[in-house]
Amino acid sequence: MAIFVDEKSKVLIQGITGREGIARTRLMKDYGTNVLAGVTPGRGGQDVYGVPVYDAVEEAVENVGPIDASVIFVPAAAVKNAALEALAAGVKLLVIVPDRVPIYDVLDIAAAAKDAGARFVGPNTLGLLSPGKAVLGMIGGRAERAREWFQPGPVGVSSRSGGMTSAIAYYLSRAGFGLSTIVHVGGDSIVGSSHPEVMELFERDPETKAVAMFGEIGTTQEERVADLIEQKKFTKPLVAFIGGKAAKSGTRFSHAGAIVDGNRGSYESKVRRLREVGVHVVDAVADIPGRVAGLLAGNK
Repeated sequence: MAIFVDEKSKVLIQGITGREGIARTRLMKDYGTNVLAGVTPGRGGQDVYGVPVYDAVEEAVENVGPIDASVIFVPAAAVKNAALEALAAGVKLLVIVPDRVPIYDVLDIAAAAKDAGARFVGPNTLGLLSPGKAVLGMIGGRAERAREWFQPGPVGVSSRSGGMTSAIAYYLSRAGFGLSTIVHVGGDSIVGSSHPEVMELFERDPETKAVAMFGEIGTTQEERVADLIEQKKFTKPLVAFIGGKAAKSGTRFSHAGAIVDGNRGSYESKVRRLREVGVHVVDAVADIPGRVAGLLAGNK
């Protein structure tokens, strides 16, 4: 199994005729993702790498049938309308790639998704990849590289950094560990599926035996993961690395969502809380594969 997406998931790409849409359509198609349609208003009747383009999501659904997931590559100011259009058409998973989406727009999307019983990943995300099954977004860059770097297996990856998402997954793969699903939750302060939501999905996935998490200063995502563990809602081995150790209060670290304000969201508070509940916090990203190896060996 995999979380979010597999080889059977029916996928739509919004903004498919833009530069990013075209490039990532090729990646997803070449990888084997079941991309059925694309949408760009005013471009209906075209095709991108064999994928038919429609003017609206509803029109796409009428022609190709129900859609499970939409990957959104439109300008930030147009994201809200694109997301709401997909949700209204019955799409249950959105991957919102663009950054700089206005916070109030994200809040409106979150409310609409909740009402529709849907989920979204992002904004400001590379997306997600289930090795050997499907990729939504841009992880791997090219299909041949994604197939070479990431093999199927029992380790899940959840990360707040795009670069660290790929790096951790690559290091684990080079160490001989296959991966169940790789998720970049997004770098903004408000995201649709944060670390806690991803951990709950990994908990229910029988294929996932352990999880590697990249966290960083800002927000309370990592502390909320600790709460889940304390409540026995996440019980699998978790190895974590927290970025931003040297950041001081008021400092923004890399992403919009990574900013320390007093003691809230600090490196020290996150590490302390995670260790309190038994999370294996490492001091370097390179230490993750070794710690995962020990945990998986101990579970045999």
